[in-house]
Amino acid sequence: MKKLIIFGSSEIAELAKFYFESENKSEVVAFTIDDEFISEDSFKGLPIVPYSEITKSFPAEDYNMHVALSYKKLNKLREKKYKQAKNSGYFLESFISKNAYISKKSKIGDNCFILENQTIQPFVNIGNNVMIWSGNHIGHGSSIDDHTYLASHVVISGNCKIGRRCFFGVNSTLKDYLSIGNDCFISMDASVVKDLKDGDMVLPAQSNYFDKDSDLAIRIKKNYFDL
Repeated sequence: MKKLIIFGSSEIAELAKFYFESENKSEVVAFTIDDEFISEDSFKGLPIVPYSEITKSFPAEDYNMHVALSYKKLNKLREKKYKQAKNSGYFLESFISKNAYISKKSKIGDNCFILENQTIQPFVNIGNNVMIWSGNHIGHGSSIDDHTYLASHVVISGNCKIGRRCFFGVNSTLKDYLSIGNDCFISMDASVVKDLKDGDMVLPAQSNYFDKDSDLAIRIKKNYFDL
């Protein structure tokens, strides 16, 4: 296994280092970021190498890379750096947690970051540079295109087609057989029941809040909890 360089120097990069080292037993040797953003020479005990120098210091024939960036600019920044690293000749290594169920009949691309407690059913296709946080369900026959981000506890029902650079917030859900365009934003707690075009957005209905002394709050607490 080749040693690993991580692109990034923030919270996501720190998590990537932890997961790659603790589960994959990868040896992370350095971080790299664009030259103009360097303000210190090390991060988490490892050197930060200016990207302009990375191929000379850590050549692609000897090292792999992982781009550890989040959903900034609706995933476009991560896409840009993914392509930059590919053009520099690096193989972009994926992290896939050993504590996730992923069917052997599913396919996963490069530079993915897939954390624990997933249920990824048969015949799921996950593209390149996709981030899937903890505890999601991806139903059989679904596909997720490149550079998309899923937060935690997302449910994608069977045979859905997800485009590029989409964002799914915590606890969002899709009914089966939906087609979601590119660059869609699905907010936390949103339920999607129809197809979305490129750039569409889905927000949840606003929750209703009641003062503890309101008639409804008193009745509910009495009926359910005998208070």
